[in-house]
Amino acid sequence: MGRWEPGAGGRLREAALNLYLEHGFEQTMVTDIAERAGVTARTFFRYFADKREVLFDAAAEVEEKSLAALEAAPPMASALDLVAAALEAVAGIIGHDRELARKRHTVIMANADLRERELIKLAQMTTALADGLRRRGIGDADAGLAAETGSAVYRVAFQRWVDDDADLDLRDAIDQSFAQLRTLTKRG
Repeated sequence: MGRWEPGAGGRLREAALNLYLEHGFEQTMVTDIAERAGVTARTFFRYFADKREVLFDAAAEVEEKSLAALEAAPPMASALDLVAAALEAVAGIIGHDRELARKRHTVIMANADLRERELIKLAQMTTALADGLRRRGIGDADAGLAAETGSAVYRVAFQRWVDDDADLDLRDAIDQSFAQLRTLTKRG
């Protein structure tokens, strides 16, 4: 087994997802993942704190880049436009590999503890967005509402994207969901 072979993190992620799909998350051990990836369990722990983090290790990058996009948006942008800019950054990170996203989503939806963790990560992201909006001078209530709305838009867009058989891009799914929201708010 190669100790520091290039691409070990990617191989570990791929091995873990495939094993989770084949045997279930609970039945898959770190040693199984490491063996499938051709590395040691010790190498696994250099990349991931535990077997759940294979599914959630991008959370910090997603938060960092989405907040950077929010902060870089034009000064006069509305709260929802700021959230949309943040979600565009999220799409840039997650939207590059729909098959990977589908596998990850399937594994998470099959396990109650993972679904809970996904919701916690989404709530943390929503809180971070609301805080970012407040730093830009958006009032508390508006910041909270815009961030929660963005979270709902993202969840709907993500589900649409992973379920789509065509060439729908995650960014397009987010744009469509925002457009759908605007249509809903215009109806009486």
